[in-house]
Amino acid sequence: MSASRKPRQPAESFAAAGLPPRLVDAVARRGITEPLPIQSATLPDALAGEHVLGRARTGSGKTLGFGLPMLARLAAGSPRAVRGRPRGLVLVPTRELAQQVAGVLEPLAQSLGLKVTTVYGGSSLPRQVDALRRGVDVVVATPGRLTDLISRRVCDLGDVAITVIDEADHMCDLGFLPVVRELLGQVPAQGQRMLFSATLDGGVDVLVRTYLPRPVLVAVDPEVQPVALTAHHGFEAADRDAKLRLVTTLAGGRGRTLVFARTKHGADRLARQLAREGICAQALHGGMAQNARTRALRSFSDGSRPVLVATDVAARGIHVDDIRLVVHADPPDEHKAYLHRSGRTARAGGTGTVVVVSLPEERRAVESLLRAAGVSVKIERVGDADQRVDKVVGPARPRVEVTDVTRPERSRPQLPGGRATRVQATRGRRPQGSQTQNRRHRAA
Repeated sequence: MSASRKPRQPAESFAAAGLPPRLVDAVARRGITEPLPIQSATLPDALAGEHVLGRARTGSGKTLGFGLPMLARLAAGSPRAVRGRPRGLVLVPTRELAQQVAGVLEPLAQSLGLKVTTVYGGSSLPRQVDALRRGVDVVVATPGRLTDLISRRVCDLGDVAITVIDEADHMCDLGFLPVVRELLGQVPAQGQRMLFSATLDGGVDVLVRTYLPRPVLVAVDPEVQPVALTAHHGFEAADRDAKLRLVTTLAGGRGRTLVFARTKHGADRLARQLAREGICAQALHGGMAQNARTRALRSFSDGSRPVLVATDVAARGIHVDDIRLVVHADPPDEHKAYLHRSGRTARAGGTGTVVVVSLPEERRAVESLLRAAGVSVKIERVGDADQRVDKVVGPARPRVEVTDVTRPERSRPQLPGGRATRVQATRGRRPQGSQTQNRRHRAA
């Protein structure tokens, strides 16, 4: 890690930080009147143009922490967006995070006369090309699609003054490090750079040492840890049938419930099983077409489908307010995944509940997982009608007849850069490509 510097004194308010009044008013119209800790700590140095290295868990408010100073500084510079040459760049690991970051920034940018667009795979390439050619100030992008647009000479990073790398550790986990380094090599060296991550080791350290000389370190959280305002429970079912009944009961409470499955097919299957029991559930995973993923996330966010059954594609980078309960229907393989999944609840100072559901043969592995995560929980054998389960679930949601649960539309396999390719049927052979490439293309 390169030598870091101490941050300036935290800002007591958005106005005191030096944000333009129009931007302060736009934030207030969204019901946000006081900065969260990561925002308060980041704003003074980011507005001063310093390189910022932020360590904070997901859900802590990082988007405004880097978004507000980025928009303020761009508004104070050249007011005109140039065709195909953005001045601000936000790199994110997943499509969902790109959508959510843009959703936060767009109304704020409009208050300053700035334009924001998203660039990610699985979505309309012509639409993204058209937006870039009309001129945008900020591009929120996944690395694969952005690289493709640059190779097509639709986008040029030569005017980028401010670059943000969000969820940097997840970016590295997905194998994006070489692509991110290639993109950063195209950004002017004199520009401002901000990197945010829950952990600052491994590939993240490589990025910091290479591209953030003497950054200001803003660390409002220690390395990934359990959220203090989250209640954790460990429930063990007698067998797989009992486990399904237990998960069904847990998903039947009021409020939003996020259920994690290990595989795409497991998420689809569990969503259908819950729907048959009268629970408005839907699946979300990387094998779904982008429009299906967008619909799933939208209906979960607006409450029309209050139960989302997801793979780890939803463990990082999605922000949905007021998720009451996170259920690990399939325990993850390592403790960081457990913490990131669990971090979908109790966000931005809220409270929440997390339940890990396991089978007897998984007990030792789950106990080891929880110890590594720093969670002190006793695994309890329960049934679906157990009072301990009822206490977690609370009042049950009325069951309804769900008739429109279908197999989700699958996305076509992607070549590097986001282009779809035809796949011929083979006998038991997988398409060629490394495991890292496959993870990267699914995420982009």
